[in-house]
Amino acid sequence: MIAELGLAALWLAAALAGLQLIAGALSLTARGASLAGIVRPVAVVQGLLALVAFMALVDLFASTDLSVKLVAMNSHSMKPLIFKIAGTWGNHEGSMLLWVTVMGVAGGFVALVEKRLPEPTMLATLAGQAFVSLGFYAFLLIASNPFERLLPVPQEGNGLNPLLQDLGLAFHPPTLYLGYVGLSVAFSFAIGALVTREVGPAFARAMRPWVLGAWIFLTVGITAGSYWAYYELGWGGWWFWDPVENASLMPWLAATALLHSVSVLAARNALRAWTMMLGVVAFSMSMIGTFLVRSGILTSVHAFAVDPERGSFILALLAINIGGALILFALRAATVTEGERFAVVSREGALVFNNVMLSAILGIVLFGTLYPLVAEAMGAKVSVGPPYFNPMGALFAVPMLIVLMVGPLLRWRRDSFPRIGKALVIPAMLIVAGMIAMVAIGGVSLLSTLGFALALGLGWASVLPLKGRNLRRTPLPIWGMVVAHLGIAVSLLGMSCESAFSIEKLVAVKAGDVTEVGPWQVKLDTVEPVAGPNWTALEARLLVRYGDTGRVIQIDPQSRSFWAPPQQTSESALLTRWNGQLYAVLGGEAEDGRWQLRLWWKPFVTMIWLGGLMIALGGFLALLGRVASDLRRIFARDKIAYRRERQAQLGERS
Repeated sequence: MIAELGLAALWLAAALAGLQLIAGALSLTARGASLAGIVRPVAVVQGLLALVAFMALVDLFASTDLSVKLVAMNSHSMKPLIFKIAGTWGNHEGSMLLWVTVMGVAGGFVALVEKRLPEPTMLATLAGQAFVSLGFYAFLLIASNPFERLLPVPQEGNGLNPLLQDLGLAFHPPTLYLGYVGLSVAFSFAIGALVTREVGPAFARAMRPWVLGAWIFLTVGITAGSYWAYYELGWGGWWFWDPVENASLMPWLAATALLHSVSVLAARNALRAWTMMLGVVAFSMSMIGTFLVRSGILTSVHAFAVDPERGSFILALLAINIGGALILFALRAATVTEGERFAVVSREGALVFNNVMLSAILGIVLFGTLYPLVAEAMGAKVSVGPPYFNPMGALFAVPMLIVLMVGPLLRWRRDSFPRIGKALVIPAMLIVAGMIAMVAIGGVSLLSTLGFALALGLGWASVLPLKGRNLRRTPLPIWGMVVAHLGIAVSLLGMSCESAFSIEKLVAVKAGDVTEVGPWQVKLDTVEPVAGPNWTALEARLLVRYGDTGRVIQIDPQSRSFWAPPQQTSESALLTRWNGQLYAVLGGEAEDGRWQLRLWWKPFVTMIWLGGLMIALGGFLALLGRVASDLRRIFARDKIAYRRERQAQLGERS
């Protein structure tokens, strides 16, 4: 019964999305103006029905209802409850239902709270959101029904991919989806503004919180996904330029450019056309990522679907949504006025430069991701990896980081470099000192040297906007900018140190043998069998010591065997210290009784993810400050309106 309830709610939500689209579009005409009043309520109810459908699917997974095909294919009665629930979105159909649910709830929230835009623009925005949602509803109901029944009912389910049975990955997809859907709202705002020709600061202020929120969730999702791949896959790397990794990075790059562009439009009434274009491009990257993950053209632990027909459906949606938006932009671009002018040497100029650099990096990643797929379709096997992405990306990332040090110190509209020259002396000295230190160490690549030096300079420069301010009265968006830019420096420092100084060792040892990796002594004590709720494992007891004087610490890497579905995984053991991380993976047993161990010492590697969290925290502080400012403005406006109304009433009485 729960499955039928969920399916009915999904059909009703789809029907209301169609009504929202029709009513929103007609309400912009003279004849359909009377329909304007139903658009917002319909958007709210549509979001609630989508939420009901998703919660029904969560209940089916939590109770392991094997009469539902999706549950039988992706769950098992012996799984821990948290992974049963995570199985809701750990598959193709469930993940798409999560997508439309977040999109529906977001649209309903916009309809409830957004009062700043002119009503025609708001109606056009909600119609645009309904148009996007309707395509995904059709995709679910026609090609990917998550509530399909299965007869006969199996005795047990197949289980979830063991690689996905991890707390980190349980929350990684939802955070990314919140980011993707936040960009869909920004896309709808851009469509609404283009339709009604209302591109200005008011539109940007309404759009900015959604862009900022989406960017925060994308940052958290990418950071969590990187750390999951690092410790769960047992390969010791934090980024491999996997096409599905790139599928999440591309929207983040576009969203970063859009965030800065919409901030300039909101504050300075500039970059109007550029903001519109980035709004379309950012959501386009989300759609392309969705196509890559669900089309069946990729083989990856991240990829969900292997059905080309579904991929064709999503490709058609991408062509309709993005193609239509680009056509609309082309038709209306001439009506989008230029906005306020600014000098090249100004904060706006620095933001434009870095947006161009971000766009170039986005183009590099997009080309490197799609080119092997196109080549394979033509019969050629081509591999594109770090030798392409790292140097090509650095060509644009290095000047972008240099401008990132300077930009926040510049004034709006017009400025000059001599005015800020003194403030940049210390960052410049740190860059030079960092490069000299890396060259003196020797054996360090050019990219690692540049990354280390720029991280030092950016770290100092990022706090310079606080100089001369009363820190207690500094607005939260300023704090957010400082923390986010400092987070970039921290991540960059971690990446450079990990790349330059990591030590890897592959050894075969017997119980009692001692080996060394970096400053650590590692002794294999025993290898014993252990059991979990839905797996068995061989667990190595490693006794490790830092140098000759450190205390002995035990770490326990495992080689796990899951039975539903049958799969072997490696569970790495990590020992974190302030200056790095010891990483251990247990391999197989040789004929002579020795066990393979793969060991790494990774100096300052944890700074990569610490920096990522700082970047997200900076975004959250900025969002909190913007929301608080908007609320104060609304309350002040309401207070003034109340006073005027009260004075009018008193005047009438007198």
